[in-house]
Amino acid sequence: MLKRPDYMTARALLMDAVEPVGTEWAALSESGGRILAQDLIAVENVPPFDRSPYDGYALRAADTAGASGETPVTLRVLEEVPAGSVPTEIVTEGSAVKIFTGAPIPQGADAVINYERTSFTGTAVTVYAPLRSGENIIRAGEDVRCGGLLARRGDAVDPGIAGTLASQGIAAPSVYQIPKVGILSTGSELVEVNDVPGPGPGKIRNSNRHTFEALLKAIGCEGVYLGTAGDSAAEICGLIQEGLRKCSAIVITGGVSAGDYDLTPDAMEMAGVELLFRGAAIKPGMACAYGVWGGKPVCGLSGSPASALTNFYAIGLPALRKLMGCREPLPRNVKVTLSGSFGKKSPVTRFLRGKLELKDGRVCMALPGNQGNAVLSSVIGCDVMAVVPAGSGPLPSGTELEGFLL
Repeated sequence: MLKRPDYMTARALLMDAVEPVGTEWAALSESGGRILAQDLIAVENVPPFDRSPYDGYALRAADTAGASGETPVTLRVLEEVPAGSVPTEIVTEGSAVKIFTGAPIPQGADAVINYERTSFTGTAVTVYAPLRSGENIIRAGEDVRCGGLLARRGDAVDPGIAGTLASQGIAAPSVYQIPKVGILSTGSELVEVNDVPGPGPGKIRNSNRHTFEALLKAIGCEGVYLGTAGDSAAEICGLIQEGLRKCSAIVITGGVSAGDYDLTPDAMEMAGVELLFRGAAIKPGMACAYGVWGGKPVCGLSGSPASALTNFYAIGLPALRKLMGCREPLPRNVKVTLSGSFGKKSPVTRFLRGKLELKDGRVCMALPGNQGNAVLSSVIGCDVMAVVPAGSGPLPSGTELEGFLL
């Protein structure tokens, strides 16, 4: 077991110990946000035939050569083809077919002109400008070509993927199961949010439970509340074992420092969890204990809400995204410029939480007023973390830092 590795080493150790959950078939209408468990290859062209992008007339471009306001070309109309119908006439010299958006291009036609550029009667259409062959025709396979890669294993089903799958007739893609993640809070001082009349002397409401329930739901996992354990290694161990039986991962808050009542690491080992490392060389969130049991990550985090969140975003979340089957589980990196100053030194790697904003064409990061370990309210609305290298001094406004999106 390592003691206080840097966050990149800690993240890699945890990710290496985790494998994705199982797979299942999900109805396309319920697959939004799910992670694909297979590469998907197009089995047909989209659209399946050449079609019109406009309401107008399909014709031969050669028939419009030399057309102008002074010398218009008039063509006889053979038939009308609405979307969903099939042409029955062949377009020949001097003729055209009235066509509607999405209708197939009739045989013999090689261009389409929209209504607005013509004058017409029920039997004829007059054109006032020449067209090029192929003008205003959506070709078969222009959107998706048969045999092409639609989406890759590990991609999240976004609106574009969902619509593309529907266009291929794929009604139930193979996706990874939604991981169940146990949430366990520790500490004899905790009471639940709906306890009446509320916290008594020395007690506080359990905010960590709801913080992580919201986070897990946002990333596509199902949070399973395991309960609150007092300052007892046996009690914590029992809830860990319960979570390992029915969940794919566990997040524990509290009891990971070095005090007499910090019993979470001992309880993890009592439950059979292999500890990978204890503590991390970061701030906030230095106190932690991470382990694995049967490929299931167990994340022991600080009881201080902001510290717990910071550590989890930096170390635990990528492993959880790998568990979900994500092809790119690491967070998206971004360079940010601090909109304000930060006055503290950073003897170890420090994470600053903040909000992205654009200023004078630059991607900037606004810092909340208080970056304290226990200041949960300063996390509200934050969408980026900036990484301050170990050994840095106070940072002036305008400092550029590497960061990652939350």
